[in-house]
Amino acid sequence: MTKFISAKEATALIKDGATVAASGFCGFASCDELFGGIREHFDETGHPKNLTIIKGVSIGDFGERGVSKIGREGLISKLICAHVGLEPSIVKLITENKIMAYMLPLGTIIDIINAAGSKKPCVITKVGLGTFADPLNEGSKVNEFTKNNGEDIVERIEINGEECLLYKPIPVDVCLLRVTYADEDGNLSLSREAISADQLELAIATRNSGGIVIAQVEQIVAKGSIRPRDIRIHHFMVDYVVKANPENHMQSFDCDYYRPELTGEIKIPLASIPPMPLDNRKVCGRRAAMELRKHTLINLGIGMPESVAAVAGEEGVSEEFTLSIESGVLGGVPLGGLGLGGTVNPEAIYNMGDILAVYDGGGLDMTVLGLGEIDEKGNVNVSQFGGRVTGPGGFIDISQNTKNVIFTGTFTAGGLCEKIEAGKLVIAQEGKAKKFKKNVEQITFSGEYALKTNQNVLVITERAVFKLTEKGLKLIEIAPGIDIQRDIIDQMEFLPIIDEEPALMDPRIFRNELMNLTLK
Repeated sequence: MTKFISAKEATALIKDGATVAASGFCGFASCDELFGGIREHFDETGHPKNLTIIKGVSIGDFGERGVSKIGREGLISKLICAHVGLEPSIVKLITENKIMAYMLPLGTIIDIINAAGSKKPCVITKVGLGTFADPLNEGSKVNEFTKNNGEDIVERIEINGEECLLYKPIPVDVCLLRVTYADEDGNLSLSREAISADQLELAIATRNSGGIVIAQVEQIVAKGSIRPRDIRIHHFMVDYVVKANPENHMQSFDCDYYRPELTGEIKIPLASIPPMPLDNRKVCGRRAAMELRKHTLINLGIGMPESVAAVAGEEGVSEEFTLSIESGVLGGVPLGGLGLGGTVNPEAIYNMGDILAVYDGGGLDMTVLGLGEIDEKGNVNVSQFGGRVTGPGGFIDISQNTKNVIFTGTFTAGGLCEKIEAGKLVIAQEGKAKKFKKNVEQITFSGEYALKTNQNVLVITERAVFKLTEKGLKLIEIAPGIDIQRDIIDQMEFLPIIDEEPALMDPRIFRNELMNLTLK
């Protein structure tokens, strides 16, 4: 029978050394009432301590909300997740080697949770082969403390002559769920949530592990108030419900009010969006948009790839393909920043695990992802820089099995200043940091694996376009106004393949007027 308790009472249920799993995705579905209760109890009593935390991507706002609330030395002893970039207190613990930390592909996190729920003996997957998750590289261990003292959580095996990665399921003692409503029986609804993350999977894994399920809710409603088809988690799986204070239960960290257009409750007319200025972002977005195809499923990463959606909107082709996000939302206009994961006017909202299964199985036709750094073998790093860990999030799931992969970003970073004049790219000041490295700091995308699986990989920058080949990165296009030696070769730590004269990038990319883009 579900019990209704306070956050303080819920915190007292968590024992020292427990494995605690939490729902959430960036600024959405955070259990802030429960996280705050855990932190306060720990600060007052020193308990609970030495917790193992399992989660998907970052749950935070770069500050003291979300999982950052429990980023206390002694409170956490081990972290298993896919991303920590929005959680500064957690990053600090990892960087200072105060906790053990494992980073896995987001889909693998969901698979491990599902395996714990269904009592499967292991998870076997190809996702992560050749990356830092592979035991031949780092085995998912992301700091020295873990590499020197942590147990191995992944191993390489061979099945029918094929290399795979094997993970063991992890039983869950306590799960913390963020939902919208609980009725008087304890049935849970997600009706005002912008995403359907991993709440059900966590509840199943925890119940079948003999643990306790704690749900944070916006409101407790009368029995029978929630339609059966809207009950996401039945009360037989719910042990405790905590009604949150409003300031700890906002729809997202992106804004402090409810946006029904993110849930599908209403659709809003999309105001005319002013065109992007003609700068290096728009150049990258335009060149990448030229690779889009009709009637395809596309994923766009954060940062520079967001410009592809803007260009598609300007050119009037955004309805000719379907965008998807690893949070599970399809269609509509994806949000950026702390709104990442949500979409204005979504066409469908899947479970996060379901869309990741589509990705892992090769269901994406194309993805456009950000370019952190890349080496001469085509390996890409977006998960660790200067020893500072962020993690891959859904990057590995998205990139590893997609037919057509585009990495896009500026050629250099750190003080880069460029402008477009008379249809040419002019570099006023070169960036101090090179992105084309002899060796990347960490392998988040394996060029070798991509070649083995016949992926089509392009690297699009504002001044040059490369294609991944068996011999390495081949320079295939350059921007008008660019000197190959000075602006490309001299800004790389390795020599690209140049076995024929590179073509000029389409001149329409460097003009202020519309490109009149048409998709094949």
